[in-house]
Amino acid sequence: MIEQLIQSECAELTQSTKKAAPVVLSTRLRLARNLKDVPFPERASAAQRRDILSRVEPILASLPLMHKGEFLDVEDLSDLEKQVLVERHLISRELSESESGSAVYINRDQSCAVMINEEDHLRIQLLKSGFNLKTAWKQIDAFDTDLEHFFDVAFSKHLGYLTACPTNLGTGLRASVMMHLPGLVIAEHMEKVIRAVNQLGITVRGLFGEGSDATGHIFQISNQQTLGESEGDILDRLGNVLKTVIDHELNARFKFLEEHRANLLDKIGRAHGVLLNAHVLSSNEAMSLLSLIRLAVDFGMLPEGSRADVDRLFIECQPGHIQYAAKAGIAPEERDITRADKLRREFGKLPALNFDKINDLG
Repeated sequence: MIEQLIQSECAELTQSTKKAAPVVLSTRLRLARNLKDVPFPERASAAQRRDILSRVEPILASLPLMHKGEFLDVEDLSDLEKQVLVERHLISRELSESESGSAVYINRDQSCAVMINEEDHLRIQLLKSGFNLKTAWKQIDAFDTDLEHFFDVAFSKHLGYLTACPTNLGTGLRASVMMHLPGLVIAEHMEKVIRAVNQLGITVRGLFGEGSDATGHIFQISNQQTLGESEGDILDRLGNVLKTVIDHELNARFKFLEEHRANLLDKIGRAHGVLLNAHVLSSNEAMSLLSLIRLAVDFGMLPEGSRADVDRLFIECQPGHIQYAAKAGIAPEERDITRADKLRREFGKLPALNFDKINDLG
């Protein structure tokens, strides 16, 4: 069912032609919305959930942003297809595990995905490569306005948008940025950064959100507060915190380079060598190695264009993507072999590391 999505040549997070950013991989904004006078999904009957699907699908299909998109009923998806969509950040783990009457509508370039009957009736997601809070907000706000021409949404003049979970009350906005922070991790400063941003109402999670690990030195950083602030204030506050984190990350990188130059170059060189020659690679090891290659691009040791390739491989080397590409059920150990084969082919096309280039930064 998802073959067309996987093979798309215009997917925002895997095929974007925009220039990738050194520290920020992607930006995601999510709005939680519910229909007025309809029980929240957890309290709704199977018939009510199905009724919501039938009401929402044609409206979404009529909106310009969703033109030629795909409507996918979760019941019709295999476990593997759901895993691939989670790995692409197009659906949540919660939606993948949901009961009858849940779906997702994904637009053509996979920059917008609307989850239906997850925790709320509608979870609208806007995805952009790089650091794009303002652009993403402009798009999702316009989309939300269009949607509210067709539906009466649950709203209180005192509390704002009403949501299934009280933590989303108010704006219903969750803004998050996926950040690559190897400098802070290697310098052992990440715990201090997490504590500092938590005190500012910002939360730090792993690659796939709450409860997940920061594989490949990748962290999701997002707002915690949705009530009592306007959307603009939330985005401004988050943006300022993120800019500070970026500064700390760049300082950590250059300080580590200055103090442990040979050690850092050795790590990068070994990572490149393993990716070029390994025949068995777990997803965790592959992510750690790709993290060092992305760092090499940031230091100028590989061309700028290679960063987008690494960002794509962060997604395509995930277990679901490897198994889906194999077209057959394969055991975990075979998956590790297939992943290594893929990465050897990909890195065989890239230029060699230029260790002299890094001198331009010192």
